[in-house]
Amino acid sequence: MTIQEKDITDHGAIIGVRELALSAAGAAALRAAVRVGVAEALGDSPRTPARLASALGVDTEMLGRLLRALAQHGVFTETSGAYAHTPTSRLLKEDDPNSLKHYVLWVTEPWTWELWPRLEEAVRNGRGGFEEKYGTDFFSYLHSMWPQSAEVFNKAQTELSRLATHAVAAALDLRGVGTLADIAGGHGYTLATLLETNPGLNGVLFDLPPVVAEADSRLRAGGELSSRARIVGGNCLDAIPVAADVYLFKNILEWADDKSVTALRNAARAGGKDSRFFIITNMIDGSPEIKFTTGTDLLFLLNSDGRKHTAETITAVVHRAGLRVVHRRPVNSYLHLLEAAPST
Repeated sequence: MTIQEKDITDHGAIIGVRELALSAAGAAALRAAVRVGVAEALGDSPRTPARLASALGVDTEMLGRLLRALAQHGVFTETSGAYAHTPTSRLLKEDDPNSLKHYVLWVTEPWTWELWPRLEEAVRNGRGGFEEKYGTDFFSYLHSMWPQSAEVFNKAQTELSRLATHAVAAALDLRGVGTLADIAGGHGYTLATLLETNPGLNGVLFDLPPVVAEADSRLRAGGELSSRARIVGGNCLDAIPVAADVYLFKNILEWADDKSVTALRNAARAGGKDSRFFIITNMIDGSPEIKFTTGTDLLFLLNSDGRKHTAETITAVVHRAGLRVVHRRPVNSYLHLLEAAPST
C-alpha cells in the first residue's frame, strides 16, 4: 500500500468514527422532526423551510438547519431551497402503512438519554443497573412515572406488529388449535390478525391491565372478533391464569434471562402436557439488520438487563424453563420462530 493509498484509507476511517460519535445527533433530529410534525405538514409538494415553519409555528432558521441535517441521511430531500419527502421521511407520517413514527419516539424518549451514559458502568460490572438506580423494574417504573412514554411504547409495538404480522400469521401452523394465548401481547394487533386468518381459532390477549384496557377494538365487546376473543389483565411474571393450546411470546422474552425463564415457566404451568409455546424473536445470529439488532441489545441491557438473543442463549432460556426446542425457522428477514414443548 502506498502512502497515498494509506492516507485515503485512514481518511475514510476518520470520517466513519467522527460520524458514529455524532450519531446521537441523527436520533435527536429524527425525534425533533416527529415531535414538531414536519412529515405531516410537508404534504406531497416541496416546501421551503419558511413556509413549513409558518405552518408549524416554529423558527424558520432552526427548522432549515434541522431539515438540512436530516437530508444528509435521506430523510427529506432538498432541491433549490425547498424540501420534499423521500421514502424514508414518509415513514415518519402516522398514516403511512409502514409508519415508524412511534418507534422513533420510543427509542429516543427522554429516559433513553439518561441511560446511555451508563453503558460504560454496565460493561465494567456486568449489569444495566436500572433497578438499583430507580428502585423498581423498568416496566413498573415506566407505567407509574412515565405513563405517556408507556403509551408510546404500546403504539410502537403495534407499528412493529403491523410490519411483521402477516409473515407471523403465515409462519404459525395453527391447524387444530383451539385457543391461542398472546402473552404480553400489547394492544392485540397480532392476535386480531391471527384470529382473522384462522376462523376456527379462539384467542386470549394477556398483558398488564393498563395495556389491555386499550386493546384493539376488534377484540373488545362489540368488535367483530369479540366472540372468539378474551381479554385478561395480569403480569406474566407473577402468573398466567389462562389455559391454552398455544402460548405465543412475540418479541417478549428479551428481559433479563431469569425473568424470561419465569414467564415461560408460568405459561408451562398454565398449559397442558400437549401445549405448545411459540417464541418469535429478532435474533443476533445472521441478522440482516445487525446494527438495529445489536443497538437494541445494548438498550435492553440498560433498561432491563435484557438482551437480543443468539440461538444459544434463547435455547438455554427454554431449557431452564423445563421446555425443549422442537424446531427453529425464519419468519421473515429479521424474525425467527422457535417452537417449544414440555420436556416430559
